[in-house]
Amino acid sequence: MRRGMSTALGVVFLLVVPNAIWAQSDPLPSWNEGTAKKSDGDMKALAASGEKGMFQLLIATHTGMSTDEFTKTVVDWIGTAQDPRFKRLYTDLVYQPMVELLAYLRANGFKTYIVSGGTVEFMRPWTERAYGIPPEQVVGTSFVTTFKLGSDGKPMLLRQPKIDFIDDGPGKPVSIQKFIGRRPVLAFGNSDGDQQMLQWTAAAEGARFMGLVHHTDAAREWAYDRQSRVGRLDKALDEAKGRGWTVVDMKTDWKKIFAFE
Repeated sequence: MRRGMSTALGVVFLLVVPNAIWAQSDPLPSWNEGTAKKSDGDMKALAASGEKGMFQLLIATHTGMSTDEFTKTVVDWIGTAQDPRFKRLYTDLVYQPMVELLAYLRANGFKTYIVSGGTVEFMRPWTERAYGIPPEQVVGTSFVTTFKLGSDGKPMLLRQPKIDFIDDGPGKPVSIQKFIGRRPVLAFGNSDGDQQMLQWTAAAEGARFMGLVHHTDAAREWAYDRQSRVGRLDKALDEAKGRGWTVVDMKTDWKKIFAFE
């Protein structure tokens, strides 16, 4: 079983801008031919509509230090981690099909956001390098943060041991409205924690795209769904099938999962 950090990264939605150009010969080489890959036609329709939308991820946290110290801790931890999965987080251990999809959409007028159950300060130091999504386009769970002048008179932001906002389940549509201010036109998820985000996307007028990544590949990644204690995909999977949302079967739809394959 090969389980990388990408397993913890939920989804990514996309903010559409008009005048998209869809000219690449095959911008999704890590995707097998099939229904999921062919759904890019729906994305083209979204781009042509001039609507707006977004994308998401998931991870964990620490408190009791300044935001600058925490950022340095995250970067140093990834760079010195003994586990090669974490050391290669920036490059290999992200989902190659999703990296391609993000690049494909951005090249054709989409603006991408991460909306995650994980903490924003953990993700922001590396998401731009790994997924091409800058810190200001990352929304996630946050801790209470306060302003303080240090003993040297320099200002700092201190992370407090108190949750400010949990960006999961019904919290995701709330955070999208609060921090982005536009309803998604395209949204991908991979667990029941993304169900309300997909419902919120689907409820809007005009063209919309809703997708779920179903983790079915135990050999190359990790197979889980209804009985999983982490990232359970149960109710959202039923709703996706019932409402005709796109379900990406990792085992059959992805020719390559990680860049090193």
